[in-house]
Amino acid sequence: MEVLRETAPQVLATMVRRFRQFEACEDAVQEALLAASLQWPDQGIPANPRAWLTTVAARRLTDQWRSDQARRRREATAAVLGTPTEFAAPGPDEAPSDRDDTLVLLFLCCHPDLSPPSQVALTLRAFGGLTTAEIARALLTPESTVAQRISRAKQRIRSAGIQYPLSGEMYTSRLRMVLHVLYLIFNEGYTATSGPDLLRTELTREAIRLTRTVYRLLPDDGEVAGLLALMLLTDARSGARTTPDGALIPLDEQDRTRWSQQIIQQGTELVTRALASGGPVGQYQLQAAIAAVHAEAARPQDTDWRQISALYQLLEKTSPNPMITLSRAVAEAMVCGPEEGLALLAPLNRDKRMRDHHRFHAVRGHLLEMAGDLSAARDCYEAAAQRTNSVPEQRYLALRRNRLGNSTRR
Repeated sequence: MEVLRETAPQVLATMVRRFRQFEACEDAVQEALLAASLQWPDQGIPANPRAWLTTVAARRLTDQWRSDQARRRREATAAVLGTPTEFAAPGPDEAPSDRDDTLVLLFLCCHPDLSPPSQVALTLRAFGGLTTAEIARALLTPESTVAQRISRAKQRIRSAGIQYPLSGEMYTSRLRMVLHVLYLIFNEGYTATSGPDLLRTELTREAIRLTRTVYRLLPDDGEVAGLLALMLLTDARSGARTTPDGALIPLDEQDRTRWSQQIIQQGTELVTRALASGGPVGQYQLQAAIAAVHAEAARPQDTDWRQISALYQLLEKTSPNPMITLSRAVAEAMVCGPEEGLALLAPLNRDKRMRDHHRFHAVRGHLLEMAGDLSAARDCYEAAAQRTNSVPEQRYLALRRNRLGNSTRR
C-alpha cells in the first residue's frame, strides 16, 4: 500500500529519535509494516496510520528489550548513547515533528563518515523503503555488496552516535550532502552507468519522491526547490529519450511533442519562484534554469544557446567542475563555433579522471565532427564507446563512429 511506503520513513525517524538505535528501530518498524499489511486490508486503514505504526513498532521494540539478551544489549549501548529505557507511544492524535525527525533520518543516511555508495544504499533502504534486493537490482550491484554497505553504514552511525536536536550548522552544511545523494540517485536512474537499459525509472521516481518530501519540509530553501525543479524538467524528457527497442536518442533528435508539458510547467514554476526569491543562487537552481531553457524550445533550432552559455559560465564560477566545463563547451560551440568549445576542452585533457571518462571523449568527438575533422572524431567516439559500461551508450557511440566511415576530411 502506498500509505505504508510514504509513512514508513516518518515512523522510523520518530523511533530513531526516541530510542537512538537505528538498526533495532528499523527492525521494529519492519515488523509494524508487516502487521499493517496483514491487518489493514481486512480492518481498514486507521485514522492516523503513522501513530498506529509508531505504537506497534514501539511495543515490538519494548517486547524485544524485555528479554535478558536484549536488555544487556540495551544497557551496553545506553552507557554510550544515553538510550532512554522507557518510551511513551504517541496517542492517535499526536503529530510528532515531521521536519525534525524526517530530516534527521536523511542526515543519518547521508552521514559524512559514509562513502557516497553507502549513503545512496542506506537512503534507498531507510528513507525510500526499498529492500536490499531491490536496491541491488536498481544499482546493478550484487546483493551481498549492498548488504555489506548497509551493514557497515549502520555500524558507523552507531559508533558515531545520533544527535538530537539538529544544530543550525547541520541544517546548513549537511543538507547539501543530502541533496547531493538525491542528485546521484536521480542521475543513476536517468542515465544508468552500466547495464542494458539507459533509464532506470525506479530510481528516478524514488529520487523525485524523496526530494518532494524534503521540499515539503523546507519549502523556502532555494536549492531544495532547484533540485526538485531540475529533476522534474529533466524527467519530463524521459519518454522521448529512447526508441521502442531501447536505443538512445540524443536531445537534438528527440520528438519534443513527447515531452511532458505538465511536468515541465511544474519544474519551470518551481525554479522561477526560487530564482525570484532573492536568496543565494546555487548549482541546482542554475542547472534547473538551463533545463528550463531547453524545455522552452519547441524545435532544436529554437534553443537559446546564448542564454544557456551564460548560465553555464555562471554555474562554472559557482560550482567549478570538469563535467560542467564539458557542457559549457557544447554551449560555446553552438554560439561561437566548435573551435571555441574545443579550446575549453583542451585543459581537461590533462586530467586523468577526464581522460578515463567516456563523456569527455564523446563531447570532444561531437565538437570535432562539427569542425569537420572526421577522422579524429571517429577515434574519439571509439574511445568513448570503450569507456562506458552502458549498453545503449555503447551502441549509440558505435553508431556515431560508423556513420563517419573511414573519412579523414577536415
